[in-house]
Amino acid sequence: MINPDGRKSRSRLDWSGQAWFRIRCLLVLFTFVYGALTASLSAKSLNLPSRDWGISFGNSQKFNGLRFNFRDRDVQRINGLNLTIWKPYPENKAAVVNGLSLGMLPGALRMNGLQLGLLGVGAESTASGLNLGVVGPGGGENLYGLNIGGVGAGAGNKMAGINAAGLGLGAGESLTGLNLAGIGLGAGENVTGMNLSAGGVGAGKNLRGLTLAGLGAGAGKNLYGLTVAGLGAGAGEEIKGIIVAGIGTGAGQKLTGLAAAGLGAGAPEVEGLAISGLVAGGRKLTGVFVAGGLVRLSRDGQLRGLALSSFNYLPGRLRGLSIGLVNYAWKVEKGFQLGLVNIVRDNHGWARVLPVFNTSW
Repeated sequence: MINPDGRKSRSRLDWSGQAWFRIRCLLVLFTFVYGALTASLSAKSLNLPSRDWGISFGNSQKFNGLRFNFRDRDVQRINGLNLTIWKPYPENKAAVVNGLSLGMLPGALRMNGLQLGLLGVGAESTASGLNLGVVGPGGGENLYGLNIGGVGAGAGNKMAGINAAGLGLGAGESLTGLNLAGIGLGAGENVTGMNLSAGGVGAGKNLRGLTLAGLGAGAGKNLYGLTVAGLGAGAGEEIKGIIVAGIGTGAGQKLTGLAAAGLGAGAPEVEGLAISGLVAGGRKLTGVFVAGGLVRLSRDGQLRGLALSSFNYLPGRLRGLSIGLVNYAWKVEKGFQLGLVNIVRDNHGWARVLPVFNTSW
């Protein structure tokens, strides 16, 4: 149809066709949204375009993609990004999250990937990957990967990887890798790797590797490797390696290697080089022992090697060389004494106390 002014006009049929097209589009959209709502009703979530993948708003239990929820409950498995505002309910102990977890206190049974929590990150079982928390990440059982906490980081069983915390790091069983702590770090059983702490480093059983502690380092059983401690280093059973301590170092049974301490170094059995600003000693000494004040041998003990100090007090057997201002020994089996005053108790008469040089005659 042509209007008097020469312009073409649209027919009513054209208008009705476009109207039906718009209605059909609205019906399709309504059906799509209604279907998504219906499919997600049991999980109390809105999942688009599918209940299993895409974007989810609410407490979806199984989902792949981008998921946003306030607080998780009864979640089974999430793959992708999981943003939760608050920590999970106690009924969320079977959840597994793979990917990126964000929130104030994100948590699950197992968390793999990148976890970022403003207050912390918590996994009932295991957290693996990169874990960051202003307060600290934690795993009920294990914590693996790069874990950084402003206050602390911990695991009920094992912690392995690179772990850093402003105050402390701890694991119920073992701590392995590079561990940095502002104050202290430790494990109920074994600490292995490179451990740096402004405070102290401790292991219930064994401490192995490179350990640097501002205050002290200790192990309930054995300490192996290179250990540097501002105050002291010790082990309940054996120390083997290089030990440097500002005040003292000692072992309950045996010390092997190089031990240097500001005041004292010793063990019932010592093999190697022991250097102390004041006292070095033990019951069975083999090697070189240097002290500013005293090298002391326990009663009925034995020194094989060199004793160098102001006063070498050896109430036992000397098999080697004793050099000091005053040297005392019960018996010199193989060796001799050099000093101002040299005393060998088993000698008789004039030979018991001699200047410069003495031995068993």
